[in-house]
Amino acid sequence: MVRSFKLSYDVGAASDWFEPTYSVDLASRAESAGFYSVWVQDHFLPWYHDHAHCPQSWIWMSSAAASTRRAKIASGVTVPIIRYHPAVVAQSFATLGSLYPGRILLGVGSGEAMNEVPFTESFPRWKVRFEMLIEAVKLIRMYWTSEDYFTFEGKYFGLRNAFCYDKPRAPVPIYFSAYGPKGAYLAGQHADHLLTWGLDLDYMRKTIFPRFEEGARAAGKNPREMEKAIYLDFAFGERRRVIEHIRRSSAAWLLPKNYDEPDPRRIQASASAVTEEMIQSKVFVTDRAGALLDFLERYSSLREVGHVILSDSSPDPRATLSMMGTRVIPQLRSR
Repeated sequence: MVRSFKLSYDVGAASDWFEPTYSVDLASRAESAGFYSVWVQDHFLPWYHDHAHCPQSWIWMSSAAASTRRAKIASGVTVPIIRYHPAVVAQSFATLGSLYPGRILLGVGSGEAMNEVPFTESFPRWKVRFEMLIEAVKLIRMYWTSEDYFTFEGKYFGLRNAFCYDKPRAPVPIYFSAYGPKGAYLAGQHADHLLTWGLDLDYMRKTIFPRFEEGARAAGKNPREMEKAIYLDFAFGERRRVIEHIRRSSAAWLLPKNYDEPDPRRIQASASAVTEEMIQSKVFVTDRAGALLDFLERYSSLREVGHVILSDSSPDPRATLSMMGTRVIPQLRSR
């Protein structure tokens, strides 16, 4: 591969569409195919109501880590501000890091209504959620590293007389989810790595990456030592079949209004407004291994991009992983 380019796999819509045993099996298959890490969404409710599943992500992560040997296992993303107290996140990932040293990654973000609203009377606006997230990350790090009992008194969170007895046996990197320039700057300041999303490379290079680097430098960190990880939605298969599967399983996430909608039933009902053009503008759809290889080479050849996470919306993820392991990843490594 070019440089230290990392290619990872997110079970993506499969964790909503298939039962947990199926998506755990995908982790083993992704490792066999040669992926660097396997990611799973941390949701309380799925995007759609029909034919849905929604496993608890940390239990899934432990099972996936136990069924693999090399691949890193990651949450994409955990929201440590409403549904979870950050100390609970800290303890859970410390335990995962102790059980599977060097193999656990923590992605954090500011949340979506469907996962947080069931636990609160109101869903805070973006600015407040990011303030909460920054404070949560600080508390998590303190729990992992404090050498004695400590008390944390923040604006949003408090913790008294706490101590981590089972610390991670290797550092657990924190990936900070950010889709806009303000979030990217905060990611550079407060996280180990950036986690962003989208097919628009020009926007990433001109807007997101520079702000992330500015934030890192403002915090006294070297941006060159920090990853810029990009989530890319893709699906492999015959185009009509793929489009129909996405419509039935997850298409309504393409509507921005649904990030503030707490009910999967209403989210699913809104999918009729999603056009085929909208799907193809956000999801890379192909039935040719060569086209997927060319697509990935655009990212692996860029100095700014060190990590791509493929979020899979394929109708048959097992077949997709088999194809990736034989026809894409070996060729990507050899070029």
